[in-house]
Amino acid sequence: MIARDKDLIGLNFIRLGMLSLGVGMLFGVIGGFQFLFPEFLQELLFSKTRPIHVSLVVSWIFLGAIGGIYFYLPRQQKLKLWSPGAVNVHFWVFIVTGIAILASYLSGNFGGREYFEFPAALSIPIFLTWIMFGANYFNTVRQEKEPWPVYYWMWGTGIVFFFITFCEAYLWLIPYFRESMIREIIVQWKSYGALTGSWNMLVYGTALYVVTRISGNKDAARSKMAFGLYFLGLFNLIFGWAHHTYLVPSQTWIRLFAYGVSMTELFILGKIIWDWRASLTEMQKNQHCTAYRFMFAADIWVFINLILALIISVPAFNLITHGTHVTVAHSMGTTIGINTMILLSSVFYIIREELAPEVHGSCSKQVMTGFWIANVSLAVFFVALLMAGFGRGLYDGASFQDMVTQIRPFLMVFVVAGITLMIGIWIVLWNAFRLLGYIVSPERNEQAQPEAV
Repeated sequence: MIARDKDLIGLNFIRLGMLSLGVGMLFGVIGGFQFLFPEFLQELLFSKTRPIHVSLVVSWIFLGAIGGIYFYLPRQQKLKLWSPGAVNVHFWVFIVTGIAILASYLSGNFGGREYFEFPAALSIPIFLTWIMFGANYFNTVRQEKEPWPVYYWMWGTGIVFFFITFCEAYLWLIPYFRESMIREIIVQWKSYGALTGSWNMLVYGTALYVVTRISGNKDAARSKMAFGLYFLGLFNLIFGWAHHTYLVPSQTWIRLFAYGVSMTELFILGKIIWDWRASLTEMQKNQHCTAYRFMFAADIWVFINLILALIISVPAFNLITHGTHVTVAHSMGTTIGINTMILLSSVFYIIREELAPEVHGSCSKQVMTGFWIANVSLAVFFVALLMAGFGRGLYDGASFQDMVTQIRPFLMVFVVAGITLMIGIWIVLWNAFRLLGYIVSPERNEQAQPEAV
C-alpha cells in the first residue's frame, strides 16, 4: 500500500527498501550455494546473482536513509517539503529504473562496473532523481530557523558527495581512463570508496537523529564530538578510499592519512552511541526498547569492524587479505552489522512514535527472535569468512583446487549461517513491514487488535 499523506511519503521508500533487502539476501544465499555447488540453479550463474544481490542490498541502504529523511523532516521537524510531487516522481522513477536494472542482469545485459554493472544508460534516471532529491532537501531545510544540528549537515553532505562520486564512477566512459588499466582501477576504487563514505554520511546522520530523539537531548546533535564525527567522516569520505589502493601506484602520504582518519571515524561513532546508551534512563530504554536494541547491536558491530579495519589496513596484512573472504567479512559486517542495524533502529523508532502501544507492542517476541537469530548468525558468518579469507591469503601451495578444499569447511559454515541470517532478517522485516502498513493506512490502525501483531 502506497502512502498518500505528504508527511508519510518517506514510508514508501522505507517499505520498498525492506523488500529490496529481503530479496537481496535471498540472492546472496543463492550466490553462496553457487560458489560451493556450481551446478545449483545453473540458469542463474554467479555472474548474475552477485550483481543482483549487491544492487538490492545497496538500494536498501539508500532507500532506508532517504525514506527516513523524507519522513523526519515534515513529520517530526515540522518542515514543509519543498516539493512533495518531486518525492513521488523520485519514488516511481526508482521503481521503474530498479526493475529495468534487474531485467538487464537477468538477461545477461551488463556493461558497467562493480556496484553499477548495469548498462550505463540506466544511470541517467538515477542521476536526475538525485538532483531532485538534493533540491528538495536543501530547499526544505532552509526553513530551519535555528543553527543546523549535525545530522542536517551529514545528510546534506551525503547527498552532495553521492552526486560527485556517482559521476566519478562513470569516468571509465572517457577513453583517457578506459584505455589505461591502472588509471581506470584507481579511479574506480577511489570513486566506490568515496561512494561508501557518502552513504555512511546518510546512515550515520540517521543514527544521530534517532539517538538524540530517543534521549530528548537536542544538544547532543550540536556537541563538539558530534561535529568531530562529521568532519572526520568528511575527511574519510575524501581520503578514506586510499587504503583500498595499496596494490596500485599512489602517494604514500595519502595512504597513511586515510588509514588514520578511517580508524578514528569508526571509533568516535562508536563512542557517541556508547555514551548515548549510558545517558538513557531505564524508562527511555523501555519506551523505545526495539529501536534501542538495534542501535546497541550496531554499536557492537562498529567496534568489531573497527578491530578488523585496523588489521586489514596495515599494508603487510592488506597484501594477505585484499580480495579474499576477509574483505567480504568486513563489507558484510559493515552493511548488515552497522548500516542495516542503524536503519532498522530508525524503522522501529518510527513505529514506536506513530503507533499506539497496543498495536506496535513492546519488544515484540517475534521481532526479538529475529533480532537474535540475525545477530548470532552474522557473528558465525563473519568468523567463517575470516577463517576462509586468512586460509586463502596464507596458502602457499601451487594448486588453487587444493586451497579451495582446505577452506571448504569454513565456506560450508558460511553458507549455513547465511541462511539463518536471512531467516532472522526476514522475521524482522516482515513484522516491521506489517507495522508500517498500519501507519500508511490509518483505518487499519484504528481497527488493529493487540494480538494482530
